[in-house]
Amino acid sequence: MTMNKNNKKKNSKNNSNIKNNEQTRGTDSQKQIVQWFPGHMAKTRRLIKESLPFVDLVTEIVDARIPLSSSNPELSEMIGDKPRIVLLNKCDVADENATRQWVEYYKKNGMYALPVDCRSGKALNAYLPLVREILKDKIQRNTEKGMAGKPLRVMVVGIPNTGKSSFINKMAGRNRAKVADKPGVTRSNSWFAVGNGIELLDTPGVLWPKFDDPKVGDKLAFIGSVKDEVLDSETLALKLITVLKNDYAGRLTERFKITDFSDKEDYEILEMIGRKRGFLISGGEIDTERASVILLDEYRAGKLGKLTLEYPREYE
Repeated sequence: MTMNKNNKKKNSKNNSNIKNNEQTRGTDSQKQIVQWFPGHMAKTRRLIKESLPFVDLVTEIVDARIPLSSSNPELSEMIGDKPRIVLLNKCDVADENATRQWVEYYKKNGMYALPVDCRSGKALNAYLPLVREILKDKIQRNTEKGMAGKPLRVMVVGIPNTGKSSFINKMAGRNRAKVADKPGVTRSNSWFAVGNGIELLDTPGVLWPKFDDPKVGDKLAFIGSVKDEVLDSETLALKLITVLKNDYAGRLTERFKITDFSDKEDYEILEMIGRKRGFLISGGEIDTERASVILLDEYRAGKLGKLTLEYPREYE
């Protein structure tokens, strides 16, 4: 991927465009479903701001299924004119056509976007060359100053559970960063040399103070970026069913072998899923709580197919 030379004014304007689009998510007046801003996240915001003067570029990891909803709306203001790469992680479980649209969306806004899968390493071989291409002017200036080979420093940011640790591990070539399929594992800044003269600064995942748009909170909960203990799994599963019924009804049929549910209420569909899986309790009642957990787990694992829950047209 090649881009024109970086221009600070252009970067500032483009980052502003992204910020404005991010802020359109906060116009929904519905009741907020979750407010989660632990103390360590406030600390992370401070660490990011303090570390920015020492890095040359910022790489943001987002979930390809919900790119803008999984992007911290405060980030554009925090990083200012710094070049920014957006890694559309988990592209293997996102709709491929939607991902192509997102790449074009970021390109139109002067951003660098790369669809990847950090667990398998898919497309990550394009990352380091892209960093060096973006920072080629800085590399040239370092050479002219007699500092050829000076490390390029990149800050890696992202909200919880988008795959930062998996990315660091793949790039470092060894299991140096903790990885877990739950938010809140990385709690402090750490540097990792990844070769090709590039160092990565890993930062803890950080959400923003509040979700003004409850739909954003729902999407983040769907992918597991908000701890499950904060939310009621059955309520969340019913909201996911609403989305799937409207946009991906065929996937419910394929995965759970349920049919003729177009006129059913969401709770009835949840009961159908539980019945098909044999989740019965005393008296023949359906264990809808267990069915809820299974639905959420299988969505997050990509077992319902490649699904994207938001498109660029919603923000243009």
